[in-house]
Amino acid sequence: MKRNVLLGVVAAGLLYAGSSRAAQLITEEEAKLPPPKGAIAVDQRGIMRGPKVEFVSPGGAASSPLPLVLKFQSYGGAKIDTDSVKVIFLRTPNVDLTSRVKPFVKADGIDMQDAELPPGEYTVRVDIKDSDGRPGTTVFTLKVAPR
Repeated sequence: MKRNVLLGVVAAGLLYAGSSRAAQLITEEEAKLPPPKGAIAVDQRGIMRGPKVEFVSPGGAASSPLPLVLKFQSYGGAKIDTDSVKVIFLRTPNVDLTSRVKPFVKADGIDMQDAELPPGEYTVRVDIKDSDGRPGTTVFTLKVAPR
């Protein structure tokens, strides 16, 4: 009986710790890097058959941890190649956030409910490809309010 109670307490503690832990998206050191110089190029001219990346949330300034949600949409029967997803924090030098976001990538988008970032504004680029090799990209700004 005591063993079962102890196992229950340990399991509850692990569940609580796992659900309350935010995932670090951008560190304090990375936030201090200088912004990129000049304009940010996004090549999206003409009729695009490649996949679409839509930034969903947060809608405005939010406190950290915040939900980072993007939706992917493919066309013409192609599927999203989840291995092709790249997430880049645009700084000098750029910071590759792909490994931090990878556990939250699904075929229909990114759903990272507890992204931890320091206060500030962060420009992020997301690149994807579909199963036909066509690229899609979006650039958005995360605004993180002080706590």
